[in-house]
Amino acid sequence: MRLLLGSSFLALLSVSGCTVGPDFTAPKPVTPATWVAHPPKQGQPESKVTSDSPDSVSWWTSFNDPELTSLIDRARDSNPDLQQAALRIQEARAQLQAVGARNLPTVGLDSSYARTDLSKNGSLSLFGGSSGAQTAAQAGSGGIPSSLVPFTLPPFDLFQTGFDASWEIDLFGRVRRSVESAEAQAQAVVEDRNDAMVSVYAEVARSYIELRGVQRLIDITQSNLKAQQDAYKLTHAQAQGGETSNLDVESASAEVATTEAQLPSLEDQKSHVINALSLLLALEPGALQSELDAAKPLPPNPPGVPIGMPSDLARRRPDIRRAEAQLHAATANIGVATADLYPRLTMTGSIGLQALRFNKLSDWGSKFYNFGPALSIPVFNGVTYANITVQEVRQKEAALSYKTTVLSALHDVENAVSSYEAEQIRVRALQRAAEANENSLSLAQQRYRAGLSSFLDVLDAERRLYASQTEVARSSVMISTDLVAIYKALGGGWDTNMIASGRASDPAVQPVAAK
Repeated sequence: MRLLLGSSFLALLSVSGCTVGPDFTAPKPVTPATWVAHPPKQGQPESKVTSDSPDSVSWWTSFNDPELTSLIDRARDSNPDLQQAALRIQEARAQLQAVGARNLPTVGLDSSYARTDLSKNGSLSLFGGSSGAQTAAQAGSGGIPSSLVPFTLPPFDLFQTGFDASWEIDLFGRVRRSVESAEAQAQAVVEDRNDAMVSVYAEVARSYIELRGVQRLIDITQSNLKAQQDAYKLTHAQAQGGETSNLDVESASAEVATTEAQLPSLEDQKSHVINALSLLLALEPGALQSELDAAKPLPPNPPGVPIGMPSDLARRRPDIRRAEAQLHAATANIGVATADLYPRLTMTGSIGLQALRFNKLSDWGSKFYNFGPALSIPVFNGVTYANITVQEVRQKEAALSYKTTVLSALHDVENAVSSYEAEQIRVRALQRAAEANENSLSLAQQRYRAGLSSFLDVLDAERRLYASQTEVARSSVMISTDLVAIYKALGGGWDTNMIASGRASDPAVQPVAAK
């Protein structure tokens, strides 16, 4: 019998390297060979998109704006979303350690003391009463000899100390698949943080560009206001000399008031953008006011924007890498569920000291031990089969999610590139319109002074010039924000080596470099 049990035990150990469930194979994303061409119909953009390999690490340096670089560096150190993402990485890695510990034996130290008095009306009553009643052997045939039966058992102490251990032998890879799933889930959390870095850097850049755009609008408004104030003074002087009517004076005054009304809302918008940047850097409202209040021009766009090839997105975009990690975890979970259909072998044992007197606890004769395997063989469990089906469906969902993520990434890049090129052509037309309106205003002023046209012509020319200058400024902002959208769509900025820069608040959560 012992030989049979030993043979069975060795046979089970011989298959302990078996791992049930499907093995994960990294998916190959379906991407076009090249990007969709965007042939311009009205001209060529000054900043052209190329298929060269992009600098996905520090794309914001292409703007050549030290202030923007400084803001992004500080956001990397202090942004609350990035700090929370870093903590989630620590949590995921701790969970991974907990899952990995299932491969190791569990050992515990137990010590106990008990004072025991057995009931005389309990099991002892089978052998005799409390006053020495007849034993089963004395009362009838087949009983226990009276010499072997204690009629009474006094209260006693029991001291015990020792080690207990258990170890599940991972026969069919249930623990190994659990570790594999936990590793993939931890990687997905890392990619969550990388994705958060992409979003935060892009948001800082977008807000900074918006700030410079608002400041440009304020300058344009103030310049137009000054010109309108000069026109008002001229018409007022002419009206006093009888050269024009009060209608022109009132019209000029209304135009001045209308333009003045634009400034408070623009100043309020500037304040909001500065506070938005403060929030991204985890600073109190107004903390960046003195630093960013002075107007500066928009950061210049680079002459060329390399975006690489569509197939590069799978290794650059953190959301695609996260979807791949989630698919990996879902695949491993099928193996975890499948392993529940197979036997489990657990090795248990204990060793220690046991005595009725404390001073005898250290004697060699007080030792005890027991050890041996425990084999659990499932016969039928409908829950297990249902769980396998659940995990298989979840894997299919993860595969579809991966495919959708890749497709969405391709669309993000294509749309951003199209908008970037189109807006550059649009701004040139707006600039020509602004130049024409500026000439038109100059001619209208000359004709008005010469008495060849009414003041309404001057007002119309001023409105058209102000509107076209405003559109040029807004379009310039859109070009820069479209460029930021390209960099974000490419997955840029997430694999910055914070350890090398000395800015990492937690070296344990350094982003994983792209494969």
